[in-house]
Order: sequence, then structure tokens, then C-alpha cells
Amino acid sequence: KRILEHSIILIHKLGFEAFTFRKLAVEIGSAEKSIYRYFENKHFLLLFLTSWYWEWVHYLITINIKNIDVPRRKLEIAIDNLVKATSENPMNKHINENLLHKVIINEGGKAYHICEIDEENKAGLFLSYKKLVKLVANIITDINPNFKYSHSCASNLFEMANNQIYFTEHLPQLSSIKKGKNQNEDLIAMLTMFATRIIGDKNGI
Repeated sequence: KRILEHSIILIHKLGFEAFTFRKLAVEIGSAEKSIYRYFENKHFLLLFLTSWYWEWVHYLITINIKNIDVPRRKLEIAIDNLVKATSENPMNKHINENLLHKVIINEGGKAYHICEIDEENKAGLFLSYKKLVKLVANIITDINPNFKYSHSCASNLFEMANNQIYFTEHLPQLSSIKKGKNQNEDLIAMLTMFATRIIGDKNGI
């Protein structure tokens, strides 16, 4: 738990490239070799944190759409959760979801944009992301069973949400979303507009 708690803090503070197990060991007052008992290297630590985050977003969407019958409303809730996946989970006090969300925005893509992606995929290391995308894809299919690109749309919504938050913070000329107190609401509105216009409905409208 201490490894997870302080790795999130350090990765956010230093960036993934500058983060090392040696620095983490100093932070938690432990021997560096003890961290290797749990994680082979820092890539697998980042992958673990990223997978935990995907599971958390999947849980949030599942809980929040549980009693919703209207598919379009389910999609709106899912998009809201993709953008605002910062709710604190009292069951896991060693995980700061708000800080983890920032780590995923800045560093999450490095968990799977790697040369070894095919081998790690065969080992089942991305099942959490696939499960999340399938959940949103099923909602899209419920809206329009004739829409052929539900998984592509779902994964793009997730990637677009994270990328636009990143661009707004660091590369503002790449985003129409303006940094400020309303940026999440503006991003949700944009993603919802894109999704609903692309998906249409079962009548093709």
C-alpha cells in the first residue's frame, strides 16, 4: 500500500522518466530491493496503476448507470465519469484517485505505447482497459444497433477525454477547451456532441 500511495505522489511530482525505485525507496523508508519483490520494473508499476484506474472508471460508470434505462443518458453519465474520474474511494485510502487521475492524464499512455505491446497483450495485461471500452461500446450499441464502430468510438472517447485535458493544461493551441473552472463541463459537452452526432440512433438519425 505504501508503494502504491507514494509512487502516485512521486510520479506526479517528478514525471515517469525521472521516477525511480531508488527515489521511491527513500520516500517510503525502505530498501530498493523490497520494491522489486512486488514489481519487476517501473513500467509494470505504471501498468498496475493504469489498470487500477481503468477498473475504477469501470466501477464508477457501472454504479452510476445501474438504475438508468435510457441509453443516451447512460452515455452522458459515462462521458461525465471519463472526464471526472476523481472521486475518492474511502475503501482504498492508499490510493488518491484525484492525484492518480492526473498521473493517468500525463503518463498513462506510456503504459501501452511500448514496443512490447503485443507480448503484454497476449499475457492479458490490458484486460481492464478492454473491459472499460466494452462497457461503453455496449451503451453505444444500445443507442444504435446499426452503428458499426462502437468499440472505436468508445476507446476514442476515453483517449480524447484524457488528451484534451492534457492539451488544455500544456498545449492549449491544440484544444478548443479553455483552462478554467468550466473546462470539465465544456469538455463533457464537446465529447457528448461528438458522440451523439457520430452514433445517431437506430433510425440512422
